[in-house]
Amino acid sequence: MILGVQVYPLGQVNLPVTFGDRANFRSEVLTFEVDFLGSYHAILGWPCYAKFMAVPNYTYLKLKMMGLNGVITVGSTFSHAYTCDRNHYELATVVINSSELPRLGELLTLAVPDCNKSTSLTTFRPLEETKAVGIDPTDPTKMVRIGTQLPAK
Repeated sequence: MILGVQVYPLGQVNLPVTFGDRANFRSEVLTFEVDFLGSYHAILGWPCYAKFMAVPNYTYLKLKMMGLNGVITVGSTFSHAYTCDRNHYELATVVINSSELPRLGELLTLAVPDCNKSTSLTTFRPLEETKAVGIDPTDPTKMVRIGTQLPAK
């Protein structure tokens, strides 16, 4: 989130959510806040856990709750969690950069260089003695200048 900028949800939507399979499932209607651009389709937090009476285990990436015929376990893999985190990071970077770039553009003024004014590049002089060394034996015009005071190594 950018400092000084507040985020307000666009609205709410009630959706039925089902965990499990045909043999053992649990369904509840959850209220989701409709938000702007984000990497997650939905974030299930404490209101969801309370409604499903679910227990999250963040170490093992598991969510357990009671179903009609026993415990329902919903899980993920560490590689999938890493991929989601990377995608979220990249999206957050794009969102922040897209809002920061126009503001930075307003703060900066473009300077047009004066081509008639002398710069340090036009008055450049080497600090030490140099010598010309050929780099292509077949073409004597291809040369580079190296310092004569270079160490032996």
